Amino acid sequence: MSRLIMRYLIPVMLLASGASIVYILFSAASNLDGQAPFQRYAKGSLEKLDFTFAGTVPERTPFTGPEDQPLSLDRFKGQIILVNFWATWCAPCEREMPSLGALQTALGGDAFQIIAVSVDDDEDRAYARTQLSRWTGGTLDFYHTSEYALTYAVGIRGFPTTILYGADGAEIARFAGELDWSSLEAVGFIRAVIEAG
Repeated sequence: MSRLIMRYLIPVMLLASGASIVYILFSAASNLDGQAPFQRYAKGSLEKLDFTFAGTVPERTPFTGPEDQPLSLDRFKGQIILVNFWATWCAPCEREMPSLGALQTALGGDAFQIIAVSVDDDEDRAYARTQLSRWTGGTLDFYHTSEYALTYAVGIRGFPTTILYGADGAEIARFAGELDWSSLEAVGFIRAVIEAG
């Protein structure tokens, strides 16, 4: 009897071990460990990127574009966008702006664009537009959201906050606070997203 059990038990154990190895390899390859697709590229200061909302698509909330035309984020589908929410009264926003301008100069184009959305009061829009141009050397267009409408829609609690959206319109990651977007890590991360399409 024990010989009969051993005869079938050993092949079943080998089969189970093989299946476990295949499962582990498949899990690693298909990112089943819970890590967001681009999280492995978040190095250095980008290790604090928040991937909690990865995959979510923002609701269609209007804001205004460079010519004061009404827009929503879905207008940029097909393009990777880095949406930065800022204000003239926010010192970290001011310090961060030159690095966003440098990133736009380095990587901006048909595949990637930075959308700098001011949350300044409506009566301060002209001043905010001037400041953005001064801080970035004119590399970024001016966008504005009235009464924080877009910030509420995407769940922002402080400034600056920056959200990266993929070409499919879904969020990839976000960063709350000031960051050097012209750093090697940031440029490398954005480049990896662009190359992935």
